[in-house]
Parts: sequence; C-alpha cells; structure tokens
Amino acid sequence: MTPMTSDTWNDAGWWFGARWVPSPNHGPRPPEAGVDLVVLHSISLPPGTYGGPEVEAFFQNQLDWTAHPFFEQIRGLEVSAHFFVRRDGEVVQCVATDRRAWHAGRSSWQGRDNCNDYAVGIELEGLEGDVFEPAQYASLVRLLLALARRYPSLRAVAGHEHVAPGRKADPGPGFDWAQLRAHLDWPAACFASLSAAVVSEEAKRFG
Repeated sequence: MTPMTSDTWNDAGWWFGARWVPSPNHGPRPPEAGVDLVVLHSISLPPGTYGGPEVEAFFQNQLDWTAHPFFEQIRGLEVSAHFFVRRDGEVVQCVATDRRAWHAGRSSWQGRDNCNDYAVGIELEGLEGDVFEPAQYASLVRLLLALARRYPSLRAVAGHEHVAPGRKADPGPGFDWAQLRAHLDWPAACFASLSAAVVSEEAKRFG
C-alpha cells in the first residue's frame, strides 16, 4: 500500500498535501483533454480581507450573500478552483484534478480555447496588485512539483490575466514570476511572463 504522504494522490486526483473541502462546481474533462497548463488566480472575500471562511464557502455555494455589500456583485455565481492557497501557506483542495473545475471562464492559451478543459486552477489568497506571502510561494512550488509528477504532460504556468487578457487581471503585478521560476528551476518558456511567441517555441522542449 502506498503511504499517504504530501506527494501522494488518490486515483481521482485528490492530493494528500492539501485539506479537502469539496466543491459541487465541476464536471468531466473532455475525453481527449490532457492536463498541460496551470492557471494562477488571486481571490479574497471581501476584497482585501484575508483569513476568513468566505472563499471556501463561495466555492461550496454556501456564501452568505447578505454578509457584505460586495457579495451582491457575485450573488448566485457558481465557480470553483482545484486549489486555494491561503496567506499562511495552507493548501485547500476543492476539486479533484482529474475533473474540470470552473475557474478560467472564457479563456484561451496558445490558440486553444476553454482553458478549463485542460488546466488546473490555483487560487492564491490575495488582491490584484498586492504582494503575496513567502509561505504561499513555498506551498505553490510544492504543489506545482506534485502536479508535474502526476501529469508529465504539464508544460506551462500562466496567470488568469494571460488566458483572459482584458477581462481578467489576476494574479496581477504583485505576483513575482521570477521568484517562482527560481524556486522551480523549470525552463523559462514554461512561464507566461515571457512573450507568447517565446513560450510557444520553447515549451515544446519541456516535458
């Protein structure tokens, strides 16, 4: 029997390095879709407020819409991400990675639409334009390495801003792509912070 360590996954794509808070907002990936992209997001509810239960409640369709005026703007939305990384580095998993989470919306990456079909969505607790915590980068690196072991086809990490430009701006300028690259030691072409042309050409040599 395989020990349940932080690098272990179950057959459905639940990671033992995370706390599991299942969301009902997911569906099957298309049969031909492999997982080859990670999309990074940022979220806080209410915006700029950290540490509370609201994001998890939102992904579970249990958010109290009357608890804050901002919530009226997102009332009734049914969304999710595979993972949520809190400011203290805790990783929460809401959707099995073999399933299609509802995180990217209308999106495209390297000529392919519907990123949800082939991407893993990771939400970082934070605000667009704000910086992220060292503990979040450490947990993100550990999670990305675990994902790369589970999905050898994984070859790119992009922000929501890169797959839905003009519509979304997260994780924003406060996210340190150079730091992430340095800790992972993956080819630079794996990261959307380079030009799309360079990413498209060099990513072929990764994986």
